[in-house]
Amino acid sequence: MAQPPNPKRRSLPLPDWRSGLPEDLLESIGQHLASGHDAASFRSACSPWCAAVLFVTFGPLLLLPFDPDSDRVSFYCVLEKKVLSKTLPDVHGKVSCGSSCGWLALMDEAASVMLLNPCAGARAPRVELPPAGEHVVAVSSSERVSRVHGRWVLHPTNDYEDVDAAGRAIKLEDMRDMFFREIVLSAPPDAARRECVAMAMLGCSTEVAFYWVGVNSPWTLLDTKLEFSMGSIVHC
Repeated sequence: MAQPPNPKRRSLPLPDWRSGLPEDLLESIGQHLASGHDAASFRSACSPWCAAVLFVTFGPLLLLPFDPDSDRVSFYCVLEKKVLSKTLPDVHGKVSCGSSCGWLALMDEAASVMLLNPCAGARAPRVELPPAGEHVVAVSSSERVSRVHGRWVLHPTNDYEDVDAAGRAIKLEDMRDMFFREIVLSAPPDAARRECVAMAMLGCSTEVAFYWVGVNSPWTLLDTKLEFSMGSIVHC
């Protein structure tokens, strides 16, 4: 006769010991890390380890241009004078359109925007921003642009002001020139009790668009009344 299973021999899932370490112990370990490379590896373990180590101690990491057909990105560490590489699947098929508060703004061919913390590890939250709507497209491009099968299509005019009905699909490398040239954050989008506003410079417009992160609403346009194009947006 078969014996019933012994409950003492059942295998139980092991707890994630990384997230259970005391905060003061994590901070103490973080203070003894020797380099920015070690800090990046430490922060990528889990959210508590990320919060325990601030990169300000190790100087800036500069994001180098990356191939949107790949999921590898490289950073240049200024203090150590060397290049660090990392796999980030979320960058595949996207182009960078801003960086602030330690977060990247990434845009795909549908003009959808994702905020990503590249040094927070695989479990770090990805914050989705609304895509560029028709009202944003209307002011960001001097040409006629329409949405066809999920892709944005440019319909240029000729010398006789006839509109090309067929048009051409806007390539990924041209998305910044047509839509969001630069997105700047007022605060980290995951910071507790802090309101984060994303503000964007648009392709060919003196208007800007802003969005309250976490609020279910589209981008809001703001007319700057300027007679010249902007070079950048700075949050003070």
